[in-house]
Amino acid sequence: MSSPREPKPSKLLIGAFMKDKSLFQDIFSRLVDQFGPADMISPWLPFDYTSYYEPEMGAPLYRRAAAFKQLIAQERLPEIKLFTNSVESGFTESKKRRVNIDPGYMTPERFVLATGKNFTHRIYIGRGVYADLTLVYQRGAFEGLPWTYPDYLNERMLKFLYLVRNKYRIDMKGHASAQ
Repeated sequence: MSSPREPKPSKLLIGAFMKDKSLFQDIFSRLVDQFGPADMISPWLPFDYTSYYEPEMGAPLYRRAAAFKQLIAQERLPEIKLFTNSVESGFTESKKRRVNIDPGYMTPERFVLATGKNFTHRIYIGRGVYADLTLVYQRGAFEGLPWTYPDYLNERMLKFLYLVRNKYRIDMKGHASAQ
């Protein structure tokens, strides 16, 4: 029989894509105000895997992600998604989003994103939010799943995610020694 226990804290990652890169600094400062300083920010990456967002946001689109210093409880993901949705809403123009913000978390085993969209592989986690298992870490590498968004399989994004995972492992050593 398994005994329920609290999971270890996770590393908060928030990705965003937009056409106008100049929006990032204002968006990022709102995220820092809410979640504290970031310890890693990805380079800008082209977001050219789908044209789905172009009617609303224009083109070309670019993605950037930030990993935050403060570790979070995994059950905070719905609250974080609702906050990032409010930030997105603050950047609408003529009822069209100018930014799409994707919060998630990393543990040693997985990378999970929050979404408001239900689908067969997504698990409801409360407050209208679903968890999307995006990547798993097995045999020393991140592995995509049949539904993994292609931009998270981009070589440069994966390189960033490996750096975040390594930093998270260091953070967890400090977290364990502080307890």
